[in-house]
Amino acid sequence: MDTVAVVDLGGQYAHLIARRLRELGVYSELVYPEEVEEDGEYSGYVLSGGPSSVWEAQHDRIVERILASGKPMLGICYGHQLLAKVLGGEVGPSPKPEFGPTTVRVLVRDRILEGFPARVKVWMSHNDAVLSPPPGATVAATSEGSPVAAFWTGNVYGVQWHPEVKHSQLGRELLDNWIRLIGVKREWRPGRLIDELVEYVRRMVGSSTAIAAVSGGVDSTVATVIAYRAIGDRLIPVLIDHGLHPEGEVERVERALGKLGIKLRIVDYSSEFLAALEGIEDPEEKRKVFGRVYARVFEEIAKSTGAEYLVQGTIYPDVIESGGRRGADVIKSHHNVAGLPEKFGLKLVEPLRMFYKDEVRLIGRMLGLPEELIYKQPVPGPALAVRIEGSINRRLVEIARRANAIVVEEVEKAGYARRLWQYFAVVTRSRATGVKGDRRAYGMVVAVRMVVSDDAMTAEAFRPDWDLLEAIMRRITSEIPEVVRVVYDVTSKPPATIEWE
Repeated sequence: MDTVAVVDLGGQYAHLIARRLRELGVYSELVYPEEVEEDGEYSGYVLSGGPSSVWEAQHDRIVERILASGKPMLGICYGHQLLAKVLGGEVGPSPKPEFGPTTVRVLVRDRILEGFPARVKVWMSHNDAVLSPPPGATVAATSEGSPVAAFWTGNVYGVQWHPEVKHSQLGRELLDNWIRLIGVKREWRPGRLIDELVEYVRRMVGSSTAIAAVSGGVDSTVATVIAYRAIGDRLIPVLIDHGLHPEGEVERVERALGKLGIKLRIVDYSSEFLAALEGIEDPEEKRKVFGRVYARVFEEIAKSTGAEYLVQGTIYPDVIESGGRRGADVIKSHHNVAGLPEKFGLKLVEPLRMFYKDEVRLIGRMLGLPEELIYKQPVPGPALAVRIEGSINRRLVEIARRANAIVVEEVEKAGYARRLWQYFAVVTRSRATGVKGDRRAYGMVVAVRMVVSDDAMTAEAFRPDWDLLEAIMRRITSEIPEVVRVVYDVTSKPPATIEWE
């Protein structure tokens, strides 16, 4: 299968480039600069953006190595400047540094910019710019701060803007044009890899026994079904009842896996988790404490069963947000990635580690999972622990559980569930004055959040009907005595994350 390498030069959107190429049917994977070989097996290379300056000369040799192979290349932002410099163009401080939405003037509507209008609004983020093109190169676009905003020479292309982000108009079309020009085959279909994923688990586990960490979401369920196909009864699917699951979650998971012929083992450790989390205010510390208890529990189960491996449904956004790739900042530690202790007693098996949520859903469909499970909204690993601001206790968990259930029930009744990525309630630390039963009440504030997204890397707040918000507000304030006020979160990601903590 033809594969395109996205060379990760430290840009925050490098992973998105790989994702967009996959969406267009081409398998792509991130590689570090030192992993680039002079005549590798890749059919093409994309150089990502990055925080470096071309004058640091730390990546020139990598570019020269790829150029020597004759393979097609696309440079984006810093990668664009790097290509121009190595090929003999002039790179220097931009006459007008550009950040955010920028209008680009298209000079040549051909090849990589075929089908583009004369002007297009794109997403820029740069201080330096290509001031003059490499000898013999065609300047395809320009902007106020980028005299050479796009160029090509032979099978080498460069663009100053970020076509991989959805803020850039025609970004998908630009990448589609590049794929067409370099002639790679569009053979990527996640569902076609099921046999390879099964073989991966079989090879990893060998003749040993493995535990599958089941949460009830599509990621852990797909990972469990793949592992079950690989090693059969040597897989022990375990759901830890940590006391923080949404209302009815444990029972739903047991029923769903039972229909697939997989017997789930449920172990109650709710007291241990709640005791460990009580008194902890910082959300990042909450995630890490949850991760430590989670690891300890699975190590105990492993000792009692003789298991040596732990199968998890870790997916790529978990890895990125946990700083799992070099150069990626830690946004929040996921309990099954950065939340695990350094000396974890089980060997991890993560068949979905390089997949996005929508790709996992496609694999789930190929596995024959029911639609209600495939499209079940994501719930964070620490569950309601990160939907309660600050320290938690049993009563706060009960309030969060009921408030979340009300949001879910009303959203589904209104018919919005399939349009949304996530919808939930957050028990905030804020207090407000209210009136209940004609008497003053000083009580809690619950925030409601609904977002739309394709992959959880970015998200926009949903604009619901007022009747839906009012129904949610009336139920929460009437069914939960401690709550006097309900607010709606309109913040996108970025600047926020989807979950509050």
